[in-house]
Amino acid sequence: MITTRRAARLSARIAAALAVSLLAGCGGMSMPSMNPMEWFSSGPKGPKPTELTPIANPQAVRTLWQAGVGSAGVFVFSPALADESVFAAARDGTVTRLDVGNGRPVWRVSVGTPLSGGVGADGNLVAVGTDKGEVIALDAKSGATRWRARVSSEVLAAPKIGEGLVFVRSADSRVFAFDVNDGKRRWVHQRAAAALIVRSPAGLTLHQGNLYAGFSGGKLAAIDARTGAVRWEVTVALPKGSTELERVTDVSGEPMLLGREVCTAAFQGRAACYEAQSGNQVWARDMSTLTGMSIDARYGFVADDRGSVHALDRSSGRSLWKMDRLSYRNLSLPLPLGDNVAVADFQGYVHFLARDSGAIVARVATDGSAVRAAPVKIPNGILIQTANGGLFAIAN
Repeated sequence: MITTRRAARLSARIAAALAVSLLAGCGGMSMPSMNPMEWFSSGPKGPKPTELTPIANPQAVRTLWQAGVGSAGVFVFSPALADESVFAAARDGTVTRLDVGNGRPVWRVSVGTPLSGGVGADGNLVAVGTDKGEVIALDAKSGATRWRARVSSEVLAAPKIGEGLVFVRSADSRVFAFDVNDGKRRWVHQRAAAALIVRSPAGLTLHQGNLYAGFSGGKLAAIDARTGAVRWEVTVALPKGSTELERVTDVSGEPMLLGREVCTAAFQGRAACYEAQSGNQVWARDMSTLTGMSIDARYGFVADDRGSVHALDRSSGRSLWKMDRLSYRNLSLPLPLGDNVAVADFQGYVHFLARDSGAIVARVATDGSAVRAAPVKIPNGILIQTANGGLFAIAN
């Protein structure tokens, strides 16, 4: 039996990070759960967030433009960049296309049903999903609905488009592929989900005919994008502990590809890199995160579930620096940007860290609401979408 002190510690850790939900059977549409992102709405539970302090001689930061795209509610909405446009969605069913240069709307439509995750887009199609398991595809030029399809449970992560297909990961650990033209299902990758999962927008990455996906139980798989066949599967982290709560070990965020490697990280697990074609492990180290890992030519960057930001050597996993001045501020995935790294928090601040040292060199406020999704790189800066529906283009 888990001790009271140990249970309190585990509960605070997860409540201060992300709600965990119980799957109701295999493939069912109903998934009774705690609110997936309620800890963002009124500040984090558990340990008190670190107070921000002034930055000596901060670097200049400019907000290039800002726009309103609609509230996210308790969900995670991330924008997408395609064809010199930004596509964004909101909980109320609104999908917007904006000019990436000035933020002016090109079109704005309602799909007529509440949405639950970010946008997938290319130059021709826009795809969004709902918490009822519906996938909706829109024409990228006009916003007109092209088709609708069904998956087995709620869609929390942004779909991916490529290879003539729309790929959707449902919350019950299934991956679906639909034809871009008519929405007909081409294949589905099914697997048994763990009894308890971290209910977060764990996404997909498409690269050179492979679809990389992380799953509950600490698994990472490379799936043939055309057929749905598994090319390889590895265990990023093994569940540990005597209770189901302790044994929650889910791969977080989107797998990251660069060169010949794919890198990822897991909650209550490890950060690790693998050979993209074979799945052979390059390195792994113990670490817990709810947002995954980002990479550049030299580093891997992880914001752990206590709010420390880590820089790891991408070739070996060796720790290069750790920055803990933003502890318990519910940080987004860090995004490398040349000499800096951008990371956002639950109060809508975007912090810029020196890539080689982790020192905080600049900070900019948005609208005061949580930034749950990872920053998105655009040609002259980054995009930040907030919980209250603000979309900010920021240059540093």
